[in-house]
Amino acid sequence: MTDTIHSDARAGLAAIADENGVFSIVAMDQRNTLRRMFAAVDKPAELSDLQAAKIDVARALTPLASGILLDPTIGVPAVLGGGALAPGCGLLVAAEPESRPSWNGEPRAARDPEQNAGWVQDMGGHAVKFLVQLRPGRPAGEPDLAAEVVDVVRAVVEDCRAVGIPSVIENLIYLLPGEEPLSPDERADLIVEAAAILGETGADLVKLEYPGSAGACRRISEVVRGPWAVLSAGVAFEEFQDVLRIACDEGGASGFIAGRSIWKEAVGLEGPARQEFLDGVARPRLDACIETASGRARPWTEAVSAR
Repeated sequence: MTDTIHSDARAGLAAIADENGVFSIVAMDQRNTLRRMFAAVDKPAELSDLQAAKIDVARALTPLASGILLDPTIGVPAVLGGGALAPGCGLLVAAEPESRPSWNGEPRAARDPEQNAGWVQDMGGHAVKFLVQLRPGRPAGEPDLAAEVVDVVRAVVEDCRAVGIPSVIENLIYLLPGEEPLSPDERADLIVEAAAILGETGADLVKLEYPGSAGACRRISEVVRGPWAVLSAGVAFEEFQDVLRIACDEGGASGFIAGRSIWKEAVGLEGPARQEFLDGVARPRLDACIETASGRARPWTEAVSAR
């Protein structure tokens, strides 16, 4: 891992953090997941419906958030075009392909060279977010899917470094084909091991699943020397408050990148009802997350200096 971070990347991290160096980022980069959410409540999911949802969430929440994570095809054009991004709120853009390949039922890492750091910067993004699914300990063989993930992440990190904007790498653990559900300890081990591997790529910020316990969070703090943020994975808001508190107190997390736990019920609402929910429920939720992280989260500047 590199021990320094380019000054331009520092500026990009500062743009998506608050004045105390803490990330309070709203995730609204969902595309297929958002379509499924609309379908689950028997609502239409035309392009205009997806755009409206992203605009409404951004307009309501970005005045509080340090940053918002958007997809490049629906979210960025809609939110920026609709003037819904609050001044001072940073923009992260999801640069992974919307459709990704698989191999024998396992997800396979892929990168579109045209969806690069310069492309993100040109659309006004302050940082590149890239989702992968690294599964440590999978059976050896060809292709080596875990090695492919690391190679793709290194390419993203190097591209971001060349352009001068931060790389934000998100990882999700998955079950192998035919595998029984993981025990809490097994899942924690995989999340921590994946975090260690991705931390060594030189990524500027790692976005991680909650590993399930205070002890596992402490293990993350031992293997990830740079900044990391905890994701919400759509869990109930009350549960995410506990997750965030433990991740910061025990794991040294530098904040959160959370979406559905804050705004998911808005999908089933329209017009004034949606606005009432966003103003009366989602905003207080985001404010509570910010309050939970305040004084607990490790500033990203401190985490970078410790590398």
